[in-house]
Amino acid sequence: MSDSSPDSPARPVVLDVWCELQCPDCHSALDDVRALRARYGDRIDLRLRHFPLEKHRHAYAAAQAAEEAFEQGQGWPYVEAVLARTEELASKGEPLLLEIARELGLDAEEFDTALIDGRHLLIVDADQAEGKAIGVTGTPTYIIDGERLDGGKSQDGLRQRIEEIADRVLAAGV
Repeated sequence: MSDSSPDSPARPVVLDVWCELQCPDCHSALDDVRALRARYGDRIDLRLRHFPLEKHRHAYAAAQAAEEAFEQGQGWPYVEAVLARTEELASKGEPLLLEIARELGLDAEEFDTALIDGRHLLIVDADQAEGKAIGVTGTPTYIIDGERLDGGKSQDGLRQRIEEIADRVLAAGV
């Protein structure tokens, strides 16, 4: 039996965004991510995937903190707030992650505990391993309908390409 009957709603297009929260390029890509969310709403399932780079000392902790923010229901606002302060994260590190949590009204003590007990390590490690397995080498990188789009070198035209793919998939009634 098929799930694609005329009465069943189409599944959203999945867009994986491989991101690193200390990456200036990922900060620059936020406008595209916001525009995609605004254009497609719930017709696109925008998923943050972690790809902390070794060159950024606090990226791994930031990825774990983002997972805690998702647990507390403020994932994307937290991600955007951290990306807006990438330079500051480089100098302040984990105290900044807790400060941002407080600013958003999140339970900063729970963030601190999560960073200590490592409850989100497996999610971050799994994302990073999967990213490496599918050829992600830098951030931001997007995967939509099986196509990898690398924004680490240039983001020119990426949003347009994502929209073309999303429109095609949605028109096909995925």
